[in-house]
Amino acid sequence: MFPLRDDNPTTITPVLTIALIAINVVAFMYQVSLGPRGDQTLLYQYGTIPAVVLGERALPASAVAVPPAMTLFTSMFLHGGIMHLLGNMLYLWIFGNNIEEAMGRVRFLLFYLLTGIVASLVHVMSNPDSIVPTIGASGAISGVLGAYILLYPRARVLTLVFLGFFIRLMYIPAGLVLGIWFALQLLSGSMAGQGSGGGVAFWAHVGGFVAGMLLVGFFKRRDVRFFNPPVYHPRMVENW
Repeated sequence: MFPLRDDNPTTITPVLTIALIAINVVAFMYQVSLGPRGDQTLLYQYGTIPAVVLGERALPASAVAVPPAMTLFTSMFLHGGIMHLLGNMLYLWIFGNNIEEAMGRVRFLLFYLLTGIVASLVHVMSNPDSIVPTIGASGAISGVLGAYILLYPRARVLTLVFLGFFIRLMYIPAGLVLGIWFALQLLSGSMAGQGSGGGVAFWAHVGGFVAGMLLVGFFKRRDVRFFNPPVYHPRMVENW
């Protein structure tokens, strides 16, 4: 399943969601401008390296740009490639606007950054010996997904579903789409063993999602209820 958009309109312009997307895009463009060698150096300077964060290893002085703990923050704005960036920004665009409206901009920003840091910490603790930099906004975005599943589980998500050789567009409840996504992160993390597998920090996704579920009640506006009812619009289901 691949989500394309949700059927859950907002009454605000999601300024902060747009700003976060813009910051990530600009940061990626800067990475690309450095060339492969410069980009690699940047990842070691600002990516989260578990063994360095825990003080088990140290980078050469010339490679240190910020304190190791600060990389839990800076790593959220770097990406490993164009598909990594586009996938993360698509999820942020689909689900972030509703959470921004439910919290307000300042609290949404704090929530986003906090769940991203928690996700990075979970990755660090699950793979303490790793000397590979971890980057990406997916931990923070997982926090957004965790909030969304509690606030809008019955909202409909237009999803591209692959059924063998057939591709079908279907509206599926957000609770099901995000529940399956979370189950896949758990399964993939368990199968990969410690830390990340195949270049994906699955336990960071799990940690961010759980943090989002636990923290949403403290950050949402008082008038926003859990388990909001869906908003229905007539749509056609198409076969591709």
